[in-house]
Amino acid sequence: MVDLIDKIPPQNLEAERSVLGAMLIEKEAIAKAIDFLREESFYSEVHQTIFRAIIDIYDKNKAVDFVTAAEELRKAKLLKEVGGATYLSNLIDSVATAANIEYYAKIVQEKAVLRNLIRVATQIVTDGYTDTKDVSEILDQAEQAIFGITQSKVQPGFIPVSEMVHGSIETIESLYKKKEKVPGVPSGFIDLDRKTGGFYASNLIVVAGRPSMGKTSFCLSIARNVGVNESLPVAIFSLEMSREELVLRLLCSMARVSVHKVRTGFIDKKDWTPLTNAASVLSNAPIFIDDSPAISVLEMKARSRRLQSERGLSLIIVDYLQLMPGRTGRSEYRQQDISEITRSLKSMAKELKVPVIAISQLSRETEKRTSKRPQLSDLRESGAIEQDADLVTFIYREDYYDAKNALPGVTEIIIGKQRNGPTGSVKLKFLNEYTSFENLTKQPE
Repeated sequence: MVDLIDKIPPQNLEAERSVLGAMLIEKEAIAKAIDFLREESFYSEVHQTIFRAIIDIYDKNKAVDFVTAAEELRKAKLLKEVGGATYLSNLIDSVATAANIEYYAKIVQEKAVLRNLIRVATQIVTDGYTDTKDVSEILDQAEQAIFGITQSKVQPGFIPVSEMVHGSIETIESLYKKKEKVPGVPSGFIDLDRKTGGFYASNLIVVAGRPSMGKTSFCLSIARNVGVNESLPVAIFSLEMSREELVLRLLCSMARVSVHKVRTGFIDKKDWTPLTNAASVLSNAPIFIDDSPAISVLEMKARSRRLQSERGLSLIIVDYLQLMPGRTGRSEYRQQDISEITRSLKSMAKELKVPVIAISQLSRETEKRTSKRPQLSDLRESGAIEQDADLVTFIYREDYYDAKNALPGVTEIIIGKQRNGPTGSVKLKFLNEYTSFENLTKQPE
């Protein structure tokens, strides 16, 4: 450990000089460097100072060259500290052209990432030997630090439309050939898929409702349709129910056997055949359940990425949003935590290129109104849920509030927001006995 500490941190001073030299001879090189580098990306403090001076000049929309850089440093009384005008001149002489700026900048950035890793790892080791901190606190800080490094990686900038048009035409052609087929991951509910086109890759879908509306049952029905009927891999993160409970629900919904009868052990002999048949089918379905309590988005992403590489992945379901731990862990900052969680879930959907369904509770304000139909303002704890989601759906069962007059089991799936499609609603049938949803519209022949 001592040997490692005594080593010189990763750096490439020649690449740093080449970057600064290119920035001093060509304005376009500055814009390219900014995409990759920050002041702290440079190992040399002298280079950090020069980089900051160049950026300050550039930010004022002034010409950047040897003269202006020297003057900026002179005014800040830093010219001597960086080696004087001679050093700036040497930087310019070190590069013949700015053509390789991106290559040099990537080298500097990679060395900076390695230094950050060493810094974070050293802190983790130090914290590990500290008795004053709670283990969960150390783990959380380590997780956040590593996550911060991954987020600091350079993201791709502008891509010319000319490079994307061909792919878009291919997508349109593919959709045209499919016609009646659902372009996204199908929910299995005809009217809903007609409204939405299924669940699209990289989209965040929110399924919201008050307690006992059937949110988990609805999403399990989707998982069953995707995993069993379409044979597409589905990952379920259940923060509320155990994996045994979820599998029991799946079996009962497929076998059409009462969940209550199964739980109490009072099943009939005739129920065994459909249950064993359902078990046989379900055992071959690519549905994967993780019931770890208080799992973070970072852990979800890591486990999903591993599942994707090993088995493939077409859909992620998170049950439910408000049970996920926030970074602060404090109730007074819960709105801030939820905002961060939804942004992270959207980021996970984009990174893994799969749709992510997040179940969300609604606020109690719904119950105070004469009309109990949910609306976007009812989303609990944060407007960021509405903002980050590509599709927001609400589950509403009239028979829950008006059992005498409403049609039993008829459930409205309200589309409160759809980024690339219409809002509105569709109706499904809720089979409470089997905790399952099915189509009201008949399946096409």
